[in-house]
Amino acid sequence: MRAVIQRVTQASCTVEGEVTGQIDTGFLVLLGIEDADTDDDLQWLSQKICSLRVFGDENGLMNKALADVDGNILLISQFTLFAQTKKGNRPSFIKAARPDKAIPMYEKMINTLKTITGKKIATGIFGADMKISLTNDGPVTIIMDTKDKDNH
Repeated sequence: MRAVIQRVTQASCTVEGEVTGQIDTGFLVLLGIEDADTDDDLQWLSQKICSLRVFGDENGLMNKALADVDGNILLISQFTLFAQTKKGNRPSFIKAARPDKAIPMYEKMINTLKTITGKKIATGIFGADMKISLTNDGPVTIIMDTKDKDNH
C-alpha cells in the first residue's frame, strides 16, 4: 500500500460536476493498493496517517497530529501510484490491485480511518474520473509505503 499525504487547508473531489467529498484543515490522502497488500498493511498505514505529527504547534514546529488540530481526511483511491516507468514511456500498472481486491481494501481503509479519527472520511468515487482541488499547506507532502514498515 502506498500513500501520498498532503497537509491541506482545503481539498475537494468532484466527479461529473458533483462534489463527492471536501474538507478544510487536514490531509488529502492519495491511496494506491497493490495485490500483495494485507490487513496488516492497512492497519499500519491508517495508524501512521492519523499519528503523523506535521501540523504546527504554538512554536511553529511540526509537532501536532490530525486530532490535535481537529483535522479531517479526504481519501482518494489512486492506482497510478504503482506505475512502473522503468521501460519505455508508457507506464505499466501491473502491480496495482484489480478492483475485486482494491475496492474492499479501499472501503476497509475508509472504515478504519473513521474508527481511528471518530470522524466521517470524505472520499472520491473508486474508478471514476475525479477532479481534485487542494491548497497544500506548507507545502507538506509525505509519501508512505507499507513495504517500509519493517525497516525502522
